[in-house]
Order: sequence, then C-alpha cells, then structure tokens
Amino acid sequence: MLHPITPEHYLVLSAALLLIGTVGILMRRNAVVILMSLELILNAVNLNLVAFGKQHGNASGQIFAIFIITVAVAEAAVGLGILIALFRNKETVLVDEIDLLKW
Repeated sequence: MLHPITPEHYLVLSAALLLIGTVGILMRRNAVVILMSLELILNAVNLNLVAFGKQHGNASGQIFAIFIITVAVAEAAVGLGILIALFRNKETVLVDEIDLLKW
C-alpha cells in the first residue's frame, strides 16, 4: 500500500537541500560551487513555498517561486559574468585567492 506524500515529506527534502547548500557555501573555496550551493538554498525555499501553497489551497506559493526562479537566473548570469571577468584577471576561481579589493 502506497502512503500519500504529505507536506512533512516536502519539508524534510527542503531541509536536506538547505543543509547541503549551507555546507557547500561554508566549506568550499571554489566560487562556482558556492554559486551552485546558493541555488540549492533557493530551491529549498521554492519547495517550501510550493508545499505550503498546496497545503493551503492557493497558488500564491507557486507565484512567489516563479519570481524567485527569475531572480535566481539573473543572479546566476551576473555571478558567472563576474567570475569569468575575475578568471581572466586573476586566473583563478578560488575565493581565498581573489583579493581585488585589498589595498
């Protein structure tokens, strides 16, 4: 017998995505991996919004998730553009070695 998927299942998956994203941001040195971890965190938020919207029977969570996806795409495009420019100048994408703003 199959059990129905409840909002708790979505929350557990969202918490796992949030944990993986947070560990990725705190532990990695590569800027590309940090951006990917940030996307995981945003996807965890989207999953929560959609799950709670479904639980309450309205589409507002899905609408907010679409806005967050739009902002995430713009953030990824700008972030990757900045990383390409930094790689051309410093020849590295390691966050510890990028010190353009230091005197």
